[in-house]
Amino acid sequence: MREASASRKTKETDISLCLCLDGGGVKISTGIGFFDHMLEALAVHGKLGLTVTCKGDLHVDGHHTVEDVGIVLGDALKLALGDKRGINRFGHGYVPMDEALALTALDLSGRPFHVYQAVMPQEKCGDYETCLTQEFMRSFAVAGGVTLHQRAFYGDNAHHVTEALYKSLGRALHMAVAIVGTELTSTKGVL
Repeated sequence: MREASASRKTKETDISLCLCLDGGGVKISTGIGFFDHMLEALAVHGKLGLTVTCKGDLHVDGHHTVEDVGIVLGDALKLALGDKRGINRFGHGYVPMDEALALTALDLSGRPFHVYQAVMPQEKCGDYETCLTQEFMRSFAVAGGVTLHQRAFYGDNAHHVTEALYKSLGRALHMAVAIVGTELTSTKGVL
């Protein structure tokens, strides 16, 4: 099993996370219901095992919680991938959610970069500020060494747009972490 645990404790958050690239149970508790729902969607559509426990300074807002969970998930991904031998490396996923359509394309290259094009029609989904989607994705990409491109083509409902982005990330990750051989998928011979 390709799995890893990671944690982060600051004055703003206390996070414990376990990620299994080969599947498993999903249990999420961040204190932000909609964010829990998004992380579950990412895990289910990525066919990942994922447990997350986070205690954050939600009396301030959700920013530190969402951003720091992204960092810890990226850290765990790096650890779980090991030397990356045999992985597909690249992944992509389109997800339609009713009137919304999103795409995620990524490369587990070790070179972090994030391109994000998504207009959120509403500012909040429950207690979750929709601008935090970009913060989560960026912190995940940087910590995980992922080149991550995301686009929401259209959508009138921020819940649908956001969920399509998280689900498409899950689908892209599932494709990229798949074992397809024994060598590194790189002309350089290193990732």
